[in-house]
Amino acid sequence: MSTTCKGKNSWPELVGERGVDAAATIERENRRVDAVVIPEGSFVTADFRCDRVRVWVNSNGVVVRTPSIG
Repeated sequence: MSTTCKGKNSWPELVGERGVDAAATIERENRRVDAVVIPEGSFVTADFRCDRVRVWVNSNGVVVRTPSIG
């Protein structure tokens, strides 16, 4: 599904980085998206959006899964 979205759509290299830094990198590398830092275990909507990247972080604010468009 993400192949229909324009620009870079996945950032596996950011796993293990600080969430706020990862979000800034994502928005710099793909200006079409808003990166949202979300605590692991939070409830979110299941809709797919080309303009959103969820950055899942643990209790220390560290990225725990590959951020990707959706």
